[in-house]
Amino acid sequence: MKLGSRQILFFLAAVAPVGKLILLPPQLAAVAGNDLLFPILAQLLVQAALVFCVLLLSRRERTVYALLEGSIGGIGAKIVTWALALFLLYASFMPLVEQKLLVQSIFYDTIPSYIVFAPFFLLAAYLCSRPLAYTGRIWDILAPLAIFGMAGILLFSVGEADYGALLPVGAAGLPGFSGGVMRTFAWFFDAALLLPLVGRFDYKKGLAWKGAVCYLAGGAVLLFFLATFYGVFADISVIQVFAFAKMSHFFAGLTVLGRIDYLFIFALAFVIVFYAALPVHGAVQLVTDGFSAGKWLPALLSVGANGVLLALLLLFNFDADNTLSAVTGNVFWLLPAIGAAFILLLLLFYGRRRHEN
Repeated sequence: MKLGSRQILFFLAAVAPVGKLILLPPQLAAVAGNDLLFPILAQLLVQAALVFCVLLLSRRERTVYALLEGSIGGIGAKIVTWALALFLLYASFMPLVEQKLLVQSIFYDTIPSYIVFAPFFLLAAYLCSRPLAYTGRIWDILAPLAIFGMAGILLFSVGEADYGALLPVGAAGLPGFSGGVMRTFAWFFDAALLLPLVGRFDYKKGLAWKGAVCYLAGGAVLLFFLATFYGVFADISVIQVFAFAKMSHFFAGLTVLGRIDYLFIFALAFVIVFYAALPVHGAVQLVTDGFSAGKWLPALLSVGANGVLLALLLLFNFDADNTLSAVTGNVFWLLPAIGAAFILLLLLFYGRRRHEN
């Protein structure tokens, strides 16, 4: 079973932007102020270029492990894929913490948080035990939900936003831009998420540039969301966690219509559940590729990976500040360096070779 190229584009255009709506906006506003759009634009351009590289690599129609095994042998390929799997688990910390905070603060603020969040790891353990190609069916459902949720939130918020708050341009200066870029590395590893999918979908002519364009289109919606977010909250935006669940509160029509904005909030929250599990799913698949074991191996790896992540997050007490410091503090360079370097090296060695067919 393989993914369709359509499903890859659905993920890049609709699902990937939704994974950046929880903690990123206030974190970015705290560093870059009204210039919060420019660091995100830089991140989007870099990721779009890396997405292009990964999709170009998929012309070989072989998995990452198969590509590595053909050049550095089975042992070397196992070591490299294990390292990439650990990288994805490391990158999954922030989405998992965000997911827990979202569940606790928005939906079940009166119930002990560990109780209400435990079902997520049960769902994640099941998802990660399935072949990665099954995510394509999920994206067919998630993409319309993401578009519905984002469109509804923006529709209810745009009339209440003062976009003049984004002026004057450049007020944060170079420190604001560089600080915003470094602070947001924890949310921009979408190209690396595609690596476990290489070899699991048929490359169609032009898919590489179509994927990059779709990613930039989704990024444009994200930029508009951030502009609206700052236009609504302005100076208090630095304390507005879970902004996508709050922005529509100011819509005057809610007094007549009731809280119909919860339809959009629930739609986005549902998409974020699966986005948070995707890095762990990719890590499990990468390790599985390196072993010709029975069907039990993915399930065992899934339970083990989710159990380790749960233990580590309990150690951090699901604290967003500590997790953010651990992921983007002194070692913030790990996310761009490992992700970009691995993708570019793979493309250098394999991207220019003739198509497998």
